[in-house]
Amino acid sequence: MPLAPPPRPALVDAWSDLLLGSACVGCAAPGRTLCRACRCTLPEAAEPAWPSPTPAGLVTPWAAGAYGDLLRSMLLAHKEEQVVALCRPLSLLLTVSVLASTADVGDADPVLLVPVPSRPAVIRARGYDPITRMVRGVVGRLRAQGRPAHLAPLLRSRPGVADQAGLGARERSANLAGSMACTARLRRLPVRAGRAVICDDVLTTGATAREAQRALEASGVAVHAVAVVAATRRRRPRGPGDSGRTGQLPESPP
Repeated sequence: MPLAPPPRPALVDAWSDLLLGSACVGCAAPGRTLCRACRCTLPEAAEPAWPSPTPAGLVTPWAAGAYGDLLRSMLLAHKEEQVVALCRPLSLLLTVSVLASTADVGDADPVLLVPVPSRPAVIRARGYDPITRMVRGVVGRLRAQGRPAHLAPLLRSRPGVADQAGLGARERSANLAGSMACTARLRRLPVRAGRAVICDDVLTTGATAREAQRALEASGVAVHAVAVVAATRRRRPRGPGDSGRTGQLPESPP
């Protein structure tokens, strides 16, 4: 008796593995870059994700999850290894954060999604801008729901910013001070009638988001919130009676 053909998703995964040699970034199962089992574990809601310490004046940051495990693997593969197939699921997660951050905004009010800019040299090396690509997907989903949304690439990076890797909160803040400015696109978008949401992939110390907020507000753009895919877990020193657990995203400013 002949064997029954496998379900279509299994066939697709098998062909992907055969032709492309791809595997899931979460569990390494051969086939799609994100298998159905791992996709089902992705967060479906976002929470406020205040960094500790919080930069003074930072608007509320929202994150779909903590930066670790599957989300970390997805973000690194998308950004550093150019696994563009992960753009769609990451964009879905960013949409979750944007929707949570604008829950108090009327459905008829325009939302301006402002991607945090990458350095031009980094974009050239990667061949594309991963953040802007994700934000473009968010705009499409909001519009499909009938919400007026605009991709607003209003920010540009100024030269002289060092690599952030290995820097602490104070060093990141000093490194980024004055590093962003608004572009000429500011005059061509209905920015003063909309609610601006700063979008990024990861929130670490909040220094990048705060600098983006400063640059926008200096040009007269009201910033409503920050939305990211993931935020680093809050780490704090142990005290008397402290269990030492660090896996929770803080819900309010410390």
